[in-house]
Amino acid sequence: MGQSQQGALRHKGADGQGHFPRSGDVAGFINPSTLTPLPGLFPFVLISLLLSMPAKAGDNNRQYHIPAQSLNNALMKFATDSHLELMFTAEKIRGLRTDSLDGNMTPDQALSRLLQGSGMSYRFVDAKTVTVEQPDANFRKTANVDEKPESQFGGDATLPKVTVEADADPYDPYNTVDPYNKSYSVTNSTTATKTDTPIMDTPVSIQVVPKAVLRDQQAWRVEDAVKNVSGVQQVWASGGEYQDFVIRGFGLNYNRFRNGIRLTEGTSDMANVEQIEVLKGPAAMLYGRVEPGGMVNVVTKKPLDTPYYSLQQQFGSYDFFRTTIDATGPITTDKSLTYRFNLGYTDRDSFRDFVGEDRVFVAPSLHWQATPDTQFNLNIEYSNNDTAYDNGIPAIGKRVVDVPINRNYTHPDFNRDNIENTLVDFNWSHNFNDNWKLSNGVVATMNNLQAREIPVAYVQTQLEDSPNPQVRRGTYFEDFERDNQTVYLNLNGKFETFGIKHNVLLGGDYYNFEQKNSGFFGLNYAIQRNFEGDALKYFTFIDLNNPDYNQFPFTFSELDNLRRNAPNDFFRSSESWYGLYFQDQLSFFDDKLQILGGGRYDWARQKQGSSFTSFADISETAQNEEHFSPRVGILYRPYNWLSVYGNYTESFGLNNGRTANNVPLAPEISEQFEAGLKTEWFDGKLTTSLAYFHITKDNILKQTGDVTFETVGAARSQGIEFDLAGQVTDELSVIATYAYTDARITKDRGLIFDDNGLVVGSNNGNLGNRLPTVAEHSGSTWLKYAFQNNSLKGLSLGVGAYLASSREGDNENSYQLPGYVRADAFAGYSFNIGKTKLTTQLNVTNVFDKRYYFAGQPYNTSKAYNMIADPLTFLGSVRLEY
Repeated sequence: MGQSQQGALRHKGADGQGHFPRSGDVAGFINPSTLTPLPGLFPFVLISLLLSMPAKAGDNNRQYHIPAQSLNNALMKFATDSHLELMFTAEKIRGLRTDSLDGNMTPDQALSRLLQGSGMSYRFVDAKTVTVEQPDANFRKTANVDEKPESQFGGDATLPKVTVEADADPYDPYNTVDPYNKSYSVTNSTTATKTDTPIMDTPVSIQVVPKAVLRDQQAWRVEDAVKNVSGVQQVWASGGEYQDFVIRGFGLNYNRFRNGIRLTEGTSDMANVEQIEVLKGPAAMLYGRVEPGGMVNVVTKKPLDTPYYSLQQQFGSYDFFRTTIDATGPITTDKSLTYRFNLGYTDRDSFRDFVGEDRVFVAPSLHWQATPDTQFNLNIEYSNNDTAYDNGIPAIGKRVVDVPINRNYTHPDFNRDNIENTLVDFNWSHNFNDNWKLSNGVVATMNNLQAREIPVAYVQTQLEDSPNPQVRRGTYFEDFERDNQTVYLNLNGKFETFGIKHNVLLGGDYYNFEQKNSGFFGLNYAIQRNFEGDALKYFTFIDLNNPDYNQFPFTFSELDNLRRNAPNDFFRSSESWYGLYFQDQLSFFDDKLQILGGGRYDWARQKQGSSFTSFADISETAQNEEHFSPRVGILYRPYNWLSVYGNYTESFGLNNGRTANNVPLAPEISEQFEAGLKTEWFDGKLTTSLAYFHITKDNILKQTGDVTFETVGAARSQGIEFDLAGQVTDELSVIATYAYTDARITKDRGLIFDDNGLVVGSNNGNLGNRLPTVAEHSGSTWLKYAFQNNSLKGLSLGVGAYLASSREGDNENSYQLPGYVRADAFAGYSFNIGKTKLTTQLNVTNVFDKRYYFAGQPYNTSKAYNMIADPLTFLGSVRLEY
């Protein structure tokens, strides 16, 4: 912050679970918060209610475990553990440190030891309120500014309150749910362990993109956010109809997570997103089926008990218009019932021909604090998206064909998809006491797709040397239904054995997925007929240099009749997945040594089948698998600013899809070794991490047809990643990343063995090839300067650069996507009109109008899927906040 802080700040203890915001300049105080069981949902709900006990007001002695750290953070932890309101001036204790505190004692004894040698004293205002001050300090009257919950999985929220003097900046840099938070760093995360654990104490790699970065970069898609994380690259995903990424060399296979719950394929609207968390490496121990590179977890906004309203209008190049609304606050006078409502509407065209989007997103949510120890949460999301399929630009020979960036080879009038998604999320939690908590939730999603397309089917490789190369376009009709349900139950407890602190998690989850789709896939039908006779009428060639879009020989009504009369492809699949897991976070030697250990056992069943006649004629093939996935990690923190860690993890997952002979694919098996360093400066305002990783994966998925796949063998990815994020000075914030990734195929389909059983060759010839879409070198830098002097206060300027080296386009390494460097910039100005804050902002993407390809398709053998990046574009916005 640019000005000296004199605000008197209150901190109130939380629920004993360590859920508290950290603060250097402005601090928060925390109220008890837990969740409530849903009657009739599970038999143990009644038990939870009967066992719940309110805290005893007269219980003065408590067990304290506060490591040596800054006095500011130690007092925050004391407030949490003691359940006291704590008032102090952050500016007056800046830079002060305290020794560790460990033992059972009264609040008087604990405070005396924490403040010893600091020059500060304390006094009890009443039985529940304490002030920390210099002996002759006079505290001024304070005014309540904000009170907001910590973001937790499944709606598990702690409700901290922040009381700040009127002349202090009205936000807490460590309160991640504060709508006005400007911090680029986040100190705690739940994604890595499903417990609220400091990132510095977590022996795995986890990066967080907070709301301040999302706001400054005007990130309206998830891919706009994860570009700020090392080793994460976007891949082709139906031209943006879905979201998919490569992390540490391996594709996520369209897996996405919301508040730690796996969802079906699709996209996440950013209208209700609090922050994005990226966990690196296999995470099957907690989440079941997860790709070995990692996972992208979207953390959503939760209801607040202080009113907040926001209206933003964005407008930009190519007729881009987006409106978002965010409203939250209490419903009842006692604030036990709170709400949040988020809405997003996007209407846009594109620099690409025949591409556009019309999307509506609505997300209401409710939070009910039924008792001091129990709470309910209900969240609903609905979206309806009219969009267009985009193949991208095909590759000919070793490079993507050199045509205008706007050129699209689909049909101008017959290229429209509709995607409808509904999500219902209900969860509750109950605190038995300060140390034990039970939480449970149910998430259900329903996804429907109607696709009507004439896409590029494949490149005519035999015509690559022709002066007029061509591609085949096919016909594609599909009606798609995907439903999935997830149920989870977690028991989290903290206790000590022989001086060793434990943070234990026992849990289980059930995941059920059902998919049913029917459609006419022209390519499948043509393959079945060996591209002879009647099958050829569903295809047409199109010249890449001089496309004639109207040469397709059918009207739309004729196409619909063909679809009805030709053999359709009926496909059905389902997954049932049960998992039980155990995790223990052990702390030794005043929390300097942390050991993470745990394991998960999965029972998975997959059924799938297809028919060219009807769903009734489908003969399904079942696959059953069981597997144990361990994870161990160790972290040593010799200094408060430094952590050294290492981990070993394994992952297991069923491969979606089937071979051309309707045979289920073998499950994926992977393992990772990782070692790294983490640092934290300026009370956590600036963080860095450096990691080395080595991952192997067997049975990698590769698409061979519209709905058929194969596995290519095994691959290995190893490399180094660096991330820096936070506040360098009161004015300057930064995010910087770099990744070196060496990802190669180590076993290939059709392996050749010698007499000793050693692999000596491959029928495909891909052994040693680089994995597709993976840049060997990639990185980014984003700098923001916020002026603090009176004349320019409110003005912010930012610049960024994003780079990637060349990437292979397919497993055969037959063509390449060139490397690139892209520059971005932004300027924003904020000022107050009474109690309303008005922010105007302009972002410029691809400042120097560079032509480059940001994504290929890692699962497909075709050369047709290469997405070209946006040219020079402008995105402006006006935002009102109250």
